[in-house]
Amino acid sequence: MKNDVVIVGGGIVGLASALNLKKKNPKLKIKVIEKEKTLAAHQTGNNSGVIHSGLYYKPGSLKATNCINGYKKLVRFCDEEGVPYELCGKIVVATKESELPQLEKLYERGAQNGLTGFKKLNSEELKEYEPHVNGIAGFFVPQTGIVDFKVVAEKYGEKIKHADGEIRMEEKVLKIHEQNGHSVVQTNKGDYETKLVVNCAGLYSDKIASLVEKKLDVKIIPFRGEYYKLAKEKEYLVKNLIYPVPDPAFPFLGVHFTRMMRGGIEAGPNAVLAFAREGYTKSKINPAEFIESLMWPGFQKVAAKYWKTGMGEMYRSFSKAAFTKALQQLIPEIEAKDLVHGGAGVRAQACDRNGGLLDDFMILESKNAVNVCNAPSPAATSSLAIGDTVSDIALKKLG
Repeated sequence: MKNDVVIVGGGIVGLASALNLKKKNPKLKIKVIEKEKTLAAHQTGNNSGVIHSGLYYKPGSLKATNCINGYKKLVRFCDEEGVPYELCGKIVVATKESELPQLEKLYERGAQNGLTGFKKLNSEELKEYEPHVNGIAGFFVPQTGIVDFKVVAEKYGEKIKHADGEIRMEEKVLKIHEQNGHSVVQTNKGDYETKLVVNCAGLYSDKIASLVEKKLDVKIIPFRGEYYKLAKEKEYLVKNLIYPVPDPAFPFLGVHFTRMMRGGIEAGPNAVLAFAREGYTKSKINPAEFIESLMWPGFQKVAAKYWKTGMGEMYRSFSKAAFTKALQQLIPEIEAKDLVHGGAGVRAQACDRNGGLLDDFMILESKNAVNVCNAPSPAATSSLAIGDTVSDIALKKLG
């Protein structure tokens, strides 16, 4: 079966790439291959459902430009397609004096990224937004919102099918090889000849990339983020979204509170090394994948650099009391009995050989392929913008 483009991965980025390609050239024969029974089964379906504003990202970076552009595209898409969302805003809170310089830097970065309408808050003003929060200063970001990204991804899928794109479920890519100048994608259910492969395989994006690019110098390291939920009778403690001042050296935002589009309040996540790429629980262990992470030179350097932070995250994973203590910095009234176990997500974090946890999106091109090798948060918010970028690259390669 001949195709113009085969997209590996039915998460939100792969679907957005297919949708953009179909919009720009409806005649293209596009096939999306997904190994699971449902779309958006991994990073997309297990994230916190936050529409990010573009606050945190280095001005001019792919994350900053794609998040801000993607934000606008996402809101417009939800409006046009009737996908429920809410721009409720969030507060970023400093709980101690040492966090004030970083809070100010974050505020300035938001301004550099073009955010408007956000305002600084003193301790009394913070309580006007979140009456139960503890903080000495902060600011309000009106653009931040909430949505169910699985619903968004499913809507992308519907539109792809309506445009005569094909989505194949429960097909796992086994091999990719070149034949007569084209690529042949071999799956457990058949072979597909294609002019171009677009790799949006998330947690396995490096594995798929290595099938077409032999000198890949990054590896996906899976980090699990575990959440608690507030007990129903304690949901009044949080009105919308409450975030701490993040550690600038660590590519995670710290434990925070998020009101969910589908109801309830999530508290978390931590960030611990997962023992499998799809290791959503502590007991899920894939020995080969775990050893592969541990043996990667880049991860060894990350572990040496951040071992104290990592041990703290691991301790919180096993100690509800420690997790509660972290949450109490933002809301002192929270008690361990107020927290019930929630879900978990696994972040596909690219790590280079030199120990760099890649802070930006990474798209690599090879002869017959486009590889999205690093697309963690805010990829869901940015999905239509990333898909726009990927589709432009793809169309250029197709000539």
